[in-house]
Amino acid sequence: MQFWEFILLFVSVFLGGSTGFLFPKERRGLLQIVLSFSGAYILGIAVLHLMPWVFSGGESNAGLFVLLGFFVQILLEQLSAGVEHGHIHAPHSLSAGFVFSVMFGLCVHAFVEGIPLSYYGEMHEVQHGGHTHSQNHLLYGIILQHIPAAFALVFLLIISKLKRHWIWLCLFLFSAMSPLGAWLAGMFEMPEAVQVKIIGFVIGSLLHISTVILFEMDSSSHHYISWRKLLAISAGLGFAILTIL
Repeated sequence: MQFWEFILLFVSVFLGGSTGFLFPKERRGLLQIVLSFSGAYILGIAVLHLMPWVFSGGESNAGLFVLLGFFVQILLEQLSAGVEHGHIHAPHSLSAGFVFSVMFGLCVHAFVEGIPLSYYGEMHEVQHGGHTHSQNHLLYGIILQHIPAAFALVFLLIISKLKRHWIWLCLFLFSAMSPLGAWLAGMFEMPEAVQVKIIGFVIGSLLHISTVILFEMDSSSHHYISWRKLLAISAGLGFAILTIL
């Protein structure tokens, strides 16, 4: 990754999360629209780019790591209370254990997602025979996914009545996790077999998050998706498809 990509990854998520301080009330409708777009986009990226590379290399255990990533993400969301999906459920009484649990689940998820960014550009170049255009789509997908998650985290901690300086610290830590994962991964020369396993794991995580986002119905309706959400999903998939053209 180049330096500007690290900065973009951190700053965009940090600024996106900080907007949670500006709204006195939860903007669930807007949050769901943004999540629908990002969920559709990362689903498209996973299917169009990540999965072909993982399964074209003949790695027999690749599917196992996809399943493992899917299952581990389920476990992490038991800790993070589903903040990745825009869920905002404040506890009846705030405790250090609750804050630690949410932060641990979110930070592990963000850290692991950042690891493939250290070698994704080279992987994409090999996959497309030396053509390097549009190789930042995974970076943009992670940013689009983490901005609403950061907003939901800040809003959750605000209504949980956590002191503001602790909220800023939590937002800083979450925003730094993916850049940290990418930076640490870039310090080592990873064999391609290890890269495949990590990408497979991340695919499983992305598949779980994106499908939960897309299949959740509007809370005020019965098995009905609003036309706004359908448009956001269509736009997200459309942008993902454009990355292969």
